[in-house]
Amino acid sequence: MLIRKAYKFKLMPNGEQRHKLSSFVGCKRFVFNMALEKQIALHGENSTFLTNYFQMTNWLIAWKKEFPWLRDCHSQVLQQGLKDLHQACQNFLAKRACFPKFKCKGNGDGACFPQGGKVDEANSRVYLPKIDWVRYRKSREIEGTIKNITGSKAGDDWFVSIQTEFEVDNPVPTGGELGIDVGIARIVTCSDGTFFAPLDPYKHCMDRLARLQQELEKKVRFSKNWQRVREQINKLYTKIANIRKNYLHQISSASSKNHAIVFVEDLKIKNLTKSAKGTVEEPGKNVKAKSGLNRAILDQGWGMFFRFLNYKLAWKGGHMIAVPPQNTSRTCPRCGHVSKESRPIQAKFLCTHCGLSGNADVFATMNILERGRQMLATEHL
Repeated sequence: MLIRKAYKFKLMPNGEQRHKLSSFVGCKRFVFNMALEKQIALHGENSTFLTNYFQMTNWLIAWKKEFPWLRDCHSQVLQQGLKDLHQACQNFLAKRACFPKFKCKGNGDGACFPQGGKVDEANSRVYLPKIDWVRYRKSREIEGTIKNITGSKAGDDWFVSIQTEFEVDNPVPTGGELGIDVGIARIVTCSDGTFFAPLDPYKHCMDRLARLQQELEKKVRFSKNWQRVREQINKLYTKIANIRKNYLHQISSASSKNHAIVFVEDLKIKNLTKSAKGTVEEPGKNVKAKSGLNRAILDQGWGMFFRFLNYKLAWKGGHMIAVPPQNTSRTCPRCGHVSKESRPIQAKFLCTHCGLSGNADVFATMNILERGRQMLATEHL
């Protein structure tokens, strides 16, 4: 079994290396925006895109002659900008994403080096073409063959992601089946009775974030004080994201450890978090309450949890199966009666037909587990 794994470390570049990294990222962003401008012109004329990547590389040859400073950047970094745009256009044509947008400074800054990168683990340093050896903060050993190296910026810090791949024996899954329900009061509830309380990192930092944003509005734009406050806001957002990601890694590892098959709800999170504001002609109802619910759902990171759980189960030979989410919290697991009156309050379930009572989230996981088993039985028939 082939496993691909990425190792992320914090880089410790000197002043010159930091300048080169920023320059590479800026050149990649420039190429992406120039190519997108050409694609928009083509789309306006013919309602289509240039979908051949190799024809797009001809633009890069002409731009290097027109803008000589692009030659200082590594060619693979510039080509990666074209590949990103090519993939974005393909996603738009396949209706998997919105129309491609221009990239701005600070939004997904990164430079990928598919070839030429080296790692010296003994001395905790990594070689980036045209940048030289850069030290990194080593936290664990790197396993496997290195496929590519990516330098990225988060806040004021630079990080390196080293993607590797290695062969392992086909793992034999251990354990049984598990149903999982995600929610607000309990971020994860399992059918075996265990649950995890939410961490709500954004909620706990909202007051501090609001104060900093108010302070930013009072500063003169692009002044030293304005840049200082903006950097504090970026660091706070990075801290919130790191807390959320760390907690989701913990609960996904715990959920995948002793189970071969995990059943989850097939939730459309994008639809669940749509705004209820409405229009001028038809204004929405309960807009403030829906806004708070949307914020709470996004703060939990359900989509990230499902993604972590899926690949961790795959590494151990297990499977994650999504089941239809309709009425999982309104169905009695004993008699199968469906009624919204069975939920007198959010946390409690009381069946109006047979009188079964208990925690609504636990009963939802039991229904998810039963639906998953029925799906598997139908597939085997």
